[in-house]
Amino acid sequence: MLAGILLYAVCSSAHAQDKPQETPAVSASAGDATQADIESGRYLAIAADCMACHTAPSGKPYAGGYAIESPLGTIYATNITPSKTAGIGNYTEQQFARALREGVRADGSHLYPAMPYTSYAMLTDGDVHKLYSYFMHAVEAVDEPPANQTKLPFPFNVRMSMLGWNAIFLDNKRFVPDASQSQQINRGKYLADGLAHCSTCHTPRNFLMGEKGGAALAGAPLGPWHAPNITSDAVSGIGGWSDAELVQYLKTGRAEGKGQAGGAMAEAVTNSFQHLRDDDIAAIVAYLRTVPPVRDSAQQKPAYSYGKAASAESTLRGMAGPNEHNSLNSGAVLFSGYCASCHSASGSGSSGQSYPSLFNNSTTGSRNPANLVAAILYGVERKVGDQEILMPRFDAYSYVNPLTDRQIALIANYVLEQYGNPDVQVTEAYVAQARSGGEQPALAKLQPYMAPAIGAVVVLLLLIVLAVIIARRRRRPEP
Repeated sequence: MLAGILLYAVCSSAHAQDKPQETPAVSASAGDATQADIESGRYLAIAADCMACHTAPSGKPYAGGYAIESPLGTIYATNITPSKTAGIGNYTEQQFARALREGVRADGSHLYPAMPYTSYAMLTDGDVHKLYSYFMHAVEAVDEPPANQTKLPFPFNVRMSMLGWNAIFLDNKRFVPDASQSQQINRGKYLADGLAHCSTCHTPRNFLMGEKGGAALAGAPLGPWHAPNITSDAVSGIGGWSDAELVQYLKTGRAEGKGQAGGAMAEAVTNSFQHLRDDDIAAIVAYLRTVPPVRDSAQQKPAYSYGKAASAESTLRGMAGPNEHNSLNSGAVLFSGYCASCHSASGSGSSGQSYPSLFNNSTTGSRNPANLVAAILYGVERKVGDQEILMPRFDAYSYVNPLTDRQIALIANYVLEQYGNPDVQVTEAYVAQARSGGEQPALAKLQPYMAPAIGAVVVLLLLIVLAVIIARRRRRPEP
């Protein structure tokens, strides 16, 4: 049961692919009907974003090896090519379906829910068949297992613990259309809740990392990032976005005057959403309109409504540049040196908004500064069509110039005060936490104490059993 913490990993990881890679042509032996199933399966695999997690950087498609960082250790994605020695080539369709929808491999061992089978459980038999046809007939077999294998600390390495977790949190039911809703809304729900597994990232989780009931899509932490509220609420959610803005955001990762995609959402746009048909994107938007609103009572107005153009450049003239000593004490100087060249001195962004405005921006107007800090630390990267959107990272792996926790906090607070929500403050400690992967959930914090606690319980039980045996022997009448 405790292994449910690993659901956290599916979204806190950073996917490496720029776009779904081309797969080999379908074998000549596949008939016309199979060809149709294969092509449908290819589309479904893109909608489910399978490529992102199962393909390592510079690796072959679906050959596994991609490192998914979780609070309890690294999970390495498996080879799901049709290789009979290293992949799933020996899986029957029934075994494939069980792995996809129940998280159980052909050998009976349990998958960690970093593979979102809790969402894929909704998939119809027909779509599972199409996915199976695609993976078995149109994906190149790679006969090499991933170089690294998942090795998690005790007790999370006990995969059988997933039996208990699944009994509580896995709703293993297929999608049934709601007769009271339109065909478009039903299609959107199937895509958003099933294939695209939106709730995996956007729904907050309880102590055992199961999705909280009554809070669907209300927003959740994802390592150093935060998946925002995407319910229909007009203040805390996306109720104030137009349909056109939501469509543009899903297809491009940007909606001017509202926000832009970074982190896992940028990856989802790059790998999945931009490749979906327009009618399917419209269906997702229509469904999101029906999601019950969840309001943050402390939020008074939408995050994108904060700020205006402002420049401190005139007051900086004659001051030392960003590499000088006084820059450590001035967010304005740091912003001028590191940010203004792309986002403009007034915070208005670049022409065409490849570098977005910092006001009327849900990242800077949010009550949660996670995405602002994470964007500075880890940058933003997505590819839409042939266009590369890139903001450099400023952590220790920066190719520009690494910034300290203090410098990032100073920049963040300057941006918040000038262009965003001035009531939010970022501390140096907050940046340090984001740099180390974000705040750990409760189970991760408890993990170091679990082995000693379990050991103590076992010893106690053994002592009790021993005491009972001794007591019984003493009560026996002598012969």
